[in-house]
Amino acid sequence: MAIYVDPPLWPAHGTVFSHLVSDTSLDELHAFAAAAGVPERAFDGDHYDVPERRYDSLVLAGAIPVEARILVRKLIASGLRIPARERSKALTVPLLERWNAIYPGHEELGLELLERWGEDGRKYHSRTHLLAVLEALDVLTEPALPARTVSLAAWFHDAVYEGVAGQDEEESALLAEHRLTAAGLAPADVAEVARLVRLTSSHQPDPGDHAGALLCDADLSVLGADEQSYARYLAAVREDYAHISDDDFATGRAAVVRHLLELDPLFHSERAQGLWLDAARRNLAGELA
Repeated sequence: MAIYVDPPLWPAHGTVFSHLVSDTSLDELHAFAAAAGVPERAFDGDHYDVPERRYDSLVLAGAIPVEARILVRKLIASGLRIPARERSKALTVPLLERWNAIYPGHEELGLELLERWGEDGRKYHSRTHLLAVLEALDVLTEPALPARTVSLAAWFHDAVYEGVAGQDEEESALLAEHRLTAAGLAPADVAEVARLVRLTSSHQPDPGDHAGALLCDADLSVLGADEQSYARYLAAVREDYAHISDDDFATGRAAVVRHLLELDPLFHSERAQGLWLDAARRNLAGELA
């Protein structure tokens, strides 16, 4: 059992950062960080980000200094490493690039939304989910691009998240109406974005609602994930509802799963059905069992 730290080489917030990892367990890592006074907010899934000024004190506290490449090898060998695309903080730059491609000239609004998606306590409804929905939209529309209103709805659909079904979607839609109107988006487009955001509450678009079907399919694409990814999704959803007792969560989650299994269709486009339907039904039925 050992704690490792690499040199402070990673620039951010006007300084450079080191990474602090364990070669054995996250419990060991958290205990070391707490004893060394490293705040919980510095944890990023499988490591702590620590500023240059803390490096010497961490080494004195027992962290073993190693080159960055060695630290990565230790982390991989431990089995604790989380791929970069699944770490919320690591997605800031690629997501902001996507935002600027969708709605150029409004970077401040994009940054506000990223802050919302990166709020403490979000586990599933995080930047990772946002990126997954945007990537699913790409897959469903290629070689074309998703309509801007659909992409904007993806950005806003969980921008407000308190874990209250229906209320979250409504408040997210109201946020979209306010922010996009202030940003100068055409009123008809603002209304369409808000409509699509509200639709993610039920995932039941009307027949012929291509845009609504597209967003709903992308939002539910996680249901068709492989077994390991689906298990991570379930664990993250449980953490999102950590304020609810196990019994109440089990009851509520079972109702959600039954509702999803009863949706006909669960996915609306042929492409989504081909990609995710069989796995989604298998995952949902297995969870309910």
